[in-house]
Amino acid sequence: MRALGPTRFAPLLAVACMATACGSEPSAPALPALKIDTSRVAVAGLSSGAYMATQVHFALNERIQGAALYSGGPYGCAQANLDMALGPCMKAEPSAPELSGLVAKTKERAEAGTISAISALQGDRVFVFHGAKDGTVSPALGKLTAGLYRQLGGDALPVTLDDQRPVGHTFPTLSNGSACDVTESPYLGNCGIDGAGLGLQALFGNLGEAGSAASGRLLSFDQAALFGEGDAAGKGLADAGFVYVPKACEAGGCGAVLVFHGCQQNAESVGEAFVRDAGFNRWADLYQLVVVYPQTRSSYVPLNPKACWDWWGYSGTNYDTREGAQVRFVANVLDRLAASP
Repeated sequence: MRALGPTRFAPLLAVACMATACGSEPSAPALPALKIDTSRVAVAGLSSGAYMATQVHFALNERIQGAALYSGGPYGCAQANLDMALGPCMKAEPSAPELSGLVAKTKERAEAGTISAISALQGDRVFVFHGAKDGTVSPALGKLTAGLYRQLGGDALPVTLDDQRPVGHTFPTLSNGSACDVTESPYLGNCGIDGAGLGLQALFGNLGEAGSAASGRLLSFDQAALFGEGDAAGKGLADAGFVYVPKACEAGGCGAVLVFHGCQQNAESVGEAFVRDAGFNRWADLYQLVVVYPQTRSSYVPLNPKACWDWWGYSGTNYDTREGAQVRFVANVLDRLAASP
């Protein structure tokens, strides 16, 4: 997108693997065990991160109560096929996928037990944001995402679709980043729109206004310790991620939101720009949420030079099910957060 982005999926083979991208990262402290409130857990993501967030939501739905999805597309879209990902699931070309087929396939997977039961969606909340000027991922994919959730969840699943604002393929912020209709690193848009606030308000209710700055701690943590057996970094995951812990959450008992960056928006590419400036941290202070920012890495084996989350199958054909390497990693993250300090 520019998420295989936020830059472009293609041409993947033309991107050189930098030494810093392919090398090992220094070790970091363990992810804190914070005994989170497991009834207040959500996922969020931009572009490839939005696809990853919806994959986690469906695969682990009994552990996730909401999803905020920015500039992505519907669950199960790519079908482990890169051509499908590049065409229908990014550009809606030659046409967008059929909603009825996506609904049927998702139900089939739920019945087979490779993802959570559809009934687990009841009571969740979903927020879908897609800029009307997005030239990288067609706004038609945002409508399709909202449609899939509505078809599956019915009246028991409130879905908010926000897709009429003049925003490009970027994460909308109040004042950080490039012009709102520009798609460039670090893929934050100075839009006068608080995208993080809109998403968290839709998921957790309106509790008022967040502070002007975050007051908790942003920490690096050891992701490699949470890889599944045999997964290692070869499945596209970096050795270290980030976690933001509000002061009120140091002793445990807060909720959590896992925020997945877009392609070329990982720390390897943009430093701490996304994890500090997207806006989630200051809202986390208000909502008492621990914010986890998992990180990918770029690689040629598997073929993922833009450090995207796997939403087309580079880590294996089961990538968007419970058995997917990156989904299993997220499950391990949730286990660790739920443990007692």
